[in-house]
Amino acid sequence: MKTIGNIIWVVFGGFMIAVEYFIAGFLMMITIIGIPFGIQSFKLGVLALWPFGSKVVDDNTSLGCLNLVMNIIWIIIGGFWIAMTHLFWGILFCITIIGIPFGKQHFKLIPLALFPFGKRVE
Repeated sequence: MKTIGNIIWVVFGGFMIAVEYFIAGFLMMITIIGIPFGIQSFKLGVLALWPFGSKVVDDNTSLGCLNLVMNIIWIIIGGFWIAMTHLFWGILFCITIIGIPFGKQHFKLIPLALFPFGKRVE
C-alpha cells in the first residue's frame, strides 16, 4: 500500500516539492557555510519523494545549541516558504476525501521543513 501511495504522491505534487528541496540544496551548496543546509535540504527532498513508510525521529546525537542556531538560520533562508508550500498543498489535498492521506503527509512535513536540524529520517 505504501508503494502505491508513494507513486500517487510523486505524480500529484510530491515531485514538485522534492524539486523545490533539491534546488534549494544546490543553491545552498554554493558556499562552504551553506553545505550543512544543503545536505539537510537533500535529505528532506528524498523524504518528499517517498513519504509513505518513512518516519522522522529526534536525533539523539544532537549538537544542542548548534541545532538551534542552524534551525533559526534555516527558517530565515527559506524554511518558512517551504513550510508554506506544504501548508498550501495540505489544505488543497484535504478538500477531497481521497486526498486526505496526502494532505496529512504534507502536514507531517511542515515541522520538518521549519526545523530540520536535530531530526533523522528512518
